[in-house]
Amino acid sequence: MEEEKMECCCSTDKSKERSEQEKKSLIHRLNRIEGQIRGIRGMVEKDVYCTDILVQVSAVSAALNSFSRVLLDNHIKTCVTNDIRAGKEETVDELLMVLKKLMK
Repeated sequence: MEEEKMECCCSTDKSKERSEQEKKSLIHRLNRIEGQIRGIRGMVEKDVYCTDILVQVSAVSAALNSFSRVLLDNHIKTCVTNDIRAGKEETVDELLMVLKKLMK
């Protein structure tokens, strides 16, 4: 029986094994963000005042930025460091490209 591959929006075929603790922490953060997004949708449906919604949107943006920082920190400490030690210098270019995208 052939395994089905998950569709992914990313352009790489690389993967990373994460510890259960790291996965649990990242998923917990994402679940909270997802709940915040549902809350914003509810605010729109209830015709809540614009500035109140914008404050919540700002909170979601901050939560996503925090998620990105945690993920990037771990990526540098594990994937990038391991690849450089293995002589895969192209990983630095990949990191620079990701940083440019994050800094838009």
